[in-house]
Amino acid sequence: MTTAARTTEVAPAVAGATSAHSERLAIASQGLTKRFGRQVAVNGIDLAVPRGSVYGFLGPNGSGKTTTIRLLLSLIRPTSGTHALLGRSMPQAASAVLPRVGALVEGPAFHPYLSGRDNLCRLDAADRTADPATARRRVEAALDRVGLLAAARKRYRAYSLGMRQRLALAATQLMPRELLVLDEPTNGLDPQGTREVRSLITNLAEDGTTVLLSTHLLSEVEQVCTHVGVMHVGHLVAQAPLAELRARTVARAVVTTRCPDEAAEVLRQQHLTEIATGKDQAAGVIGQVAPEQIVEALVHAGVPVRAFTTATPDLEDMFVSLTGRGFDVSG
Repeated sequence: MTTAARTTEVAPAVAGATSAHSERLAIASQGLTKRFGRQVAVNGIDLAVPRGSVYGFLGPNGSGKTTTIRLLLSLIRPTSGTHALLGRSMPQAASAVLPRVGALVEGPAFHPYLSGRDNLCRLDAADRTADPATARRRVEAALDRVGLLAAARKRYRAYSLGMRQRLALAATQLMPRELLVLDEPTNGLDPQGTREVRSLITNLAEDGTTVLLSTHLLSEVEQVCTHVGVMHVGHLVAQAPLAELRARTVARAVVTTRCPDEAAEVLRQQHLTEIATGKDQAAGVIGQVAPEQIVEALVHAGVPVRAFTTATPDLEDMFVSLTGRGFDVSG
């Protein structure tokens, strides 16, 4: 998607228009930019996060994801550009919008001498939109949802990193939220905890909550996200539904043979493109050609085929093609 196309889509929501398109966006920005002195941390990005989506905000550490989130939540002011949350211009509508938004940014912060339950009770008491009469029930429900009921009475300073992350997620669940903004929510969690958080995100999305999930874990995006935005050194270099990004990738046929040049000639005759050869291999982009047709042609041409595979680039390959670099996909 081109920058011009994104600007056309996002501008009406930022301007506060009530068009059908703008109402479908939970987050919209136009030219959002943040400079720290001479350093440009976020450079003119146009976000378009549809309501009800799980939007994977993907990029390595230092790419500008957390700065963007802080801009969206009006924790810092942009150098230039505008943005809206839930159809309302920010920061002008912050007092009306932010109670409908749950956020976990740059890790949890709680009182170390209080229990997990008491920390949540204090947060809930500070929320002017919360009903004190239902506080205990809502706190217990939030703890249960993240698997912390058994440790609710334990002091926060005794919590492991994973438990602290769970408590932060529980804090976002004290009141119904239309939008959740989560910055690396599975940081510090064991595999079971990670699965539970991903399941929680999926369930929230099914209930209609929009989730912006900032992460550097490709597996996280592949398992739970419906849309993806790719950040690279402050730029939003791609933004689309995940299925659309996958559709842009092309499959390659790889033939393992002791006669790679002969195999490459057959691939050309079958109208494969971007033919390449190496030691004991020939490969090319399949396009619309059926793999079994390629195998049949190789056999009829007398090419000794030791192995034949088709490979579609994964999300990491896509990221490298967009940015020219990779990052730690295992976290």
